[in-house]
Amino acid sequence: MTSNSRKKPSELRSQQWFGRQDRDGFAYRSWVKGKGVPHDQFDGRPVIGICNTFSELTPCNSHFRTLAEQVKIGVYEAGGFPLEFPVMSLGETLLRPTAMLYRNLASMDVEESIRGNPIDGVVLLMGCDKTTPSLLMGASSAGLPTIGVSGGPMLNGKWRGQELGSGTGVWSMSEQVRAGTLKLQDFFEAESCMHRSHGHCMTMGTASTMASMVEALGIGLPGNATYPAVDGRRNVLAREAGRRIVEMVHTDQTISKVLTKEAFENAIRTLAAIGGSTNAVIHLIAIAG
Repeated sequence: MTSNSRKKPSELRSQQWFGRQDRDGFAYRSWVKGKGVPHDQFDGRPVIGICNTFSELTPCNSHFRTLAEQVKIGVYEAGGFPLEFPVMSLGETLLRPTAMLYRNLASMDVEESIRGNPIDGVVLLMGCDKTTPSLLMGASSAGLPTIGVSGGPMLNGKWRGQELGSGTGVWSMSEQVRAGTLKLQDFFEAESCMHRSHGHCMTMGTASTMASMVEALGIGLPGNATYPAVDGRRNVLAREAGRRIVEMVHTDQTISKVLTKEAFENAIRTLAAIGGSTNAVIHLIAIAG
């Protein structure tokens, strides 16, 4: 398929479910219609999966319901049919002993959720550290047109005129408590100031680094790594991703055509330029594999 050619509706993967005129097609459409979906949504328009890692146990991703709605608006505007689905969410701050133990498990969840359902393209909603590589790994194996939308960094913390970095502030202040130079009541006061908005860590840890990798790899739209979670431009980005993924399905722009050798070289250069987390090295290797 050339870059100028477009898939016919009958060639869409989702039509293997929704385009059938037999008993199975009746069942597939009927169950979805029970949600209030009109019949014309099954007329051969691209079905876009929205892979959502929302969880209240993953504070970095706790605003993803709103983000998903923006993606849906964009999909509808471009003539697609969005269907949101949940996958395993890995919250670095609460999950014991470490979220890294579950990265590959989450990627399997993502891959099979995409592969086993009537989806033509997918938008990945990711934020906290290991959610990004796990979603990219799973989507890469599934092989459909894919766009990644990161949740965005939180606003920087402020306490009594001091800048508090997410993650870094707690380490330095806890040592001050141990040394007796910071009162415990002040320590407790500061913890309400370090994280003061939705979003993942604003410091250049794994979350911000991997959001940068998403953009450098060409999987995310420009601005993916930098717009704060509470910035209106983050919602615009999600909406534009919904529009763009529909066009990518029409032109068969699969993830394997984006994640080229040159894309990974660009990501590696970007990682060095931003002084990003060394965790990105093992994640990029896993995604490439």
